[in-house]
Amino acid sequence: MGGMATVRNTRIKSSLSFLLLLLFLIACERPDPETAVFVTPGQTNIPPPTPVLTPFSGGGAPPPTPEHSPAVAVAKPTYLGTPTPDPPHETAVSSDGSSTTTTHIVGVGETLGYISQLYGTTIEQLLNINQLDNGNLLYVGQTLLVPTSATQAGSDFKIIPDSELVYGPAAAGFDVRQFAELFNGYLLNYEEMVENQLLAGPEIVALVAQRYSVNPRLLLAALEYRAGWITRQTGVVEQFPLGYRASNQPDLYEQLSWAANELNWGFYGRIEGGLNTFTITDGTRLGYAATINHGTAGVQRWLSAHDDATYATWQQDVGPNGFWATYNQLFGNPFAYTVDPLWPADLRQPNLQLPWSNEETWYFTGGPHGGWAAGSAWAALDFAPFSEIFGCYASDAWVTSMADGVVTRSDFGAVVVDLDLPDQPADGFAGTGWAITYMHLETRDRIAVGTPVQMGDRLGHPSCEGGFSNGTHVHLARTYNGRWVAADGEVPFKMAGWISQGFSSEYDGILIRDNITKEACECWEEINAIAP
Repeated sequence: MGGMATVRNTRIKSSLSFLLLLLFLIACERPDPETAVFVTPGQTNIPPPTPVLTPFSGGGAPPPTPEHSPAVAVAKPTYLGTPTPDPPHETAVSSDGSSTTTTHIVGVGETLGYISQLYGTTIEQLLNINQLDNGNLLYVGQTLLVPTSATQAGSDFKIIPDSELVYGPAAAGFDVRQFAELFNGYLLNYEEMVENQLLAGPEIVALVAQRYSVNPRLLLAALEYRAGWITRQTGVVEQFPLGYRASNQPDLYEQLSWAANELNWGFYGRIEGGLNTFTITDGTRLGYAATINHGTAGVQRWLSAHDDATYATWQQDVGPNGFWATYNQLFGNPFAYTVDPLWPADLRQPNLQLPWSNEETWYFTGGPHGGWAAGSAWAALDFAPFSEIFGCYASDAWVTSMADGVVTRSDFGAVVVDLDLPDQPADGFAGTGWAITYMHLETRDRIAVGTPVQMGDRLGHPSCEGGFSNGTHVHLARTYNGRWVAADGEVPFKMAGWISQGFSSEYDGILIRDNITKEACECWEEINAIAP
């Protein structure tokens, strides 16, 4: 995938094939930020207009603002409604002060860092509850206890609507560079090499927003709140600007990527995976307040993961004088951008075909996993053409369009197609309606942005370009209104009659058509061969 993890397969027939699978995977790779693991045998309304961004033009100096607030004023939308009046959600706060647990069976390649993210806990809590001495040693099939409840509820202050977390309709027309230029802050002068390309600060923010499908306004507000990069030229936090020092990656791209993934973990973990608890860095375990919306849950989760977060600092961060105040200073009340609901109640996937020629057979190498990194809804599937070469190689096979549409992105290994449907014509913005992401397409012969495509048109060659991959393949993921659509969720991934079904482990899954079942495997065998 463009982001993380190694494909799983439970059907290992011999020690020799297992060795080959470890050495020559043909799917996405998930380098874990925390630990290494030694393996042994998870009716849209028209959005409000994006405000016109203009420097402060009133008489005299701009009105006084608190620290980390803009030095110029911008036109902001007004809001008089009730933030996200959705009904109470399930909570996991224990009424008697006790903490309950469930069990997790360790899958191939899983680490304590990954498992802790999956359940909203910490590595330290997993070590303690399982009486483990060495966090680097896990084995496939090992049973771990994980906490599933908390002794107290988190804040019930709503920070953002769901539509302000995703890169959806509310962000249409928003330009990161245009906004940053209003303040002439540190972000404008920052540069960094990302995947062998030199990018300026605004373009890094835009790339992370696109890859994770996280609203760029949210990322800018996060960068301003933690480091002052939007409004300040000096006195900013230059290294580890989002406060994630555990990664040993101090630069902007990695820091923003971590923040975007935490935001997605909170949002999709709650809305898709039933994750109702999370742990602050200081070890305090909280349950989400029943009345907050999922977008707010995502922000609360991210704010809890700052390296120096304590229960006291977190309470300040999630209240009206914390992160919300910075967001409001930059963009106005976030609920003024509400698009509700993001998904219509009768959402159905349009007709999709397989992304290769009708004369070819490809192989199903990865079941449901993150659309981009593990936090994003397990929206993706992986496929590879047959080859006698293992690992990353130049392929002359073609990835083809699964539906009609318009190409809205073609860079950093990604091609994104905004689908053109009878009831929802392609508008050139992937954040409205259905869109398909094709990841790891080689630069050579890759289709250009703005190109109209029809089902079956060539998009590019599968490769290892973009994000992390240790084998030539294509990674496919769907979004609707900017929200990742889980491959095995209420609207399962369906192409040419093949329907995706996932299991309890990321990358583990099957495709079913009529009475035929194919299983994800890092191999080219009959068990995972997919023909039109």
